Amino acid sequence: MATKTRKTNTEERILTTAAELFYVNGLRGVGIEQVIAESGVAKSTLYAHFRTKDELVAAYLRRTDDSWMAQLQGAAARAGDLAADRLVGLFDALLDAFDRHGFFGCPFVSVAVEAPLDSEARAITVRHTVRRQAWLTELATQAGAGDPVALARQIGLLIDGALASGRLSQDRTVVDEAKVAARSLVAQHTS
Repeated sequence: MATKTRKTNTEERILTTAAELFYVNGLRGVGIEQVIAESGVAKSTLYAHFRTKDELVAAYLRRTDDSWMAQLQGAAARAGDLAADRLVGLFDALLDAFDRHGFFGCPFVSVAVEAPLDSEARAITVRHTVRRQAWLTELATQAGAGDPVALARQIGLLIDGALASGRLSQDRTVVDEAKVAARSLVAQHTS
């Protein structure tokens, strides 16, 4: 039986600090020294928890994957019992994110741009996208879409596009527009 390692408060503080810095500044824009200074830990403490920056980035991405999927699924669930409504309602997670701290884009798109193709960070990013698309395909199937894979792919593009456009314009109306487009796509695919 596998045992779960309990995260220490220090490890959590390091990870939270790194997540905020990576999200705002990108992976390349943040050095280990900055994470150490902002988290208030000693260098040896950081390295006791994360041997390399790559390990810290991987932990950040795994945590972000879980958090972002929970936010998308939570927003979808709040939209109602119908899968078609959930496919549209999930965009409220993007609005919530914008209202919390503005748009700094999608951390996974940022990693896809910054990380080497053969890196663990890129592999985690790909797994996130596959996971999200599987969930969207499941919702599209439940909604009765004629081609659930196509609908899921189009919804995924709207999510990514809204996050990228939101980063550029810093205007939450891009998410409102993506939500309207999603409603139209769902209607087209399920009628």
